[in-house]
Amino acid sequence: MKTIKGPALFLAQFASDEAPFNSWNSITNWAADCGYAGVQVPSWDSRLFDLKLAASSKSYCDEFLGTARENGVEVTELSTHLQGQLVAVHPAYNEAFDAFAAPEVQGNPIARQAWAVDQVKLALTASHNLGIDAHATFSGALAWPFLYPWPQRPPGLIDEAFTELARRWRPILDHAENMGVDVCYEIHPGEDLHDGVTFEMFLEKLGDHSRANMLYDPSHYMLQCLDYLDNLDIYRDRIKMFHVKDAEFNPTGRQGVYSGYQSWVDRSGRFRSLGDGQVDFPAIFSKLAAMDFDGWAVVEWECCLKHPEDGAREGASFVKDHIIRVTEKAFDDFAGGETNAQANRRMLGIGN
Repeated sequence: MKTIKGPALFLAQFASDEAPFNSWNSITNWAADCGYAGVQVPSWDSRLFDLKLAASSKSYCDEFLGTARENGVEVTELSTHLQGQLVAVHPAYNEAFDAFAAPEVQGNPIARQAWAVDQVKLALTASHNLGIDAHATFSGALAWPFLYPWPQRPPGLIDEAFTELARRWRPILDHAENMGVDVCYEIHPGEDLHDGVTFEMFLEKLGDHSRANMLYDPSHYMLQCLDYLDNLDIYRDRIKMFHVKDAEFNPTGRQGVYSGYQSWVDRSGRFRSLGDGQVDFPAIFSKLAAMDFDGWAVVEWECCLKHPEDGAREGASFVKDHIIRVTEKAFDDFAGGETNAQANRRMLGIGN
């Protein structure tokens, strides 16, 4: 068994133009002061990270890591959630997602998609240069508007969507293999990979590509009424990353999973700061310890009620309290005795 590393913090929700969130030096100092041992880095945020330079310069990467370590934190992973989203965008979402892209490719879906692929590949190269072997991203989506089977879906529609999704991701995954980095898709509503079944559909199209893996976030499973503990047992060999995020689901006679287009505050399913929701984290951390999970416990703050800085500080303490320092011996070793093959056979009554 292995002790999970952590706590770490995903910085995407905190980076801003205001100190201490506006530079790599100051935000890593702040994260360490909150009690974090690691940080997950949004690769698109130039206030914190120069993606192109990191992909081409080992010395920049060494300096980047050195600043973090001087301030008391490790770099756990890079993220391309925004760029990964743009690898596959259904036309219904062209305008909504356009702001995720660089200005020069906005309004041009073909150029935007090529830019997104290049961005993810750059991040995989940068991860290699940083000595990191796992990368966080989204899959994007072509089939999401057809999630509910009304009107009836034409035969072959979903199969074609997943064939195309795999076609777009295969060159990226092959590059990941060359870089020695696992691509960890956050299984998330709004993505074609939003549950176990869709991940398996994608994996089948990729011929079980070894670099196609999962970012496990139980909050997204709770809000789908999916068994997030069973999910750990099923996909233990593909789960390479962990977002620690809480949620609550309180259906009423007026709304359920779909929540009637309401704002986050008024939805039946809401993301909450750690400890304020309903996710069974003691069971999750126990399963991860038992299955030899070798990654970081990364807090992703998303809450419709609590201030982010309070959520961050409380989250560090929450994760520290839940990480299980695994035992190196059995609790009943004191009662054990030396034995051998002959003694075992005698105990079973099967002779010498």
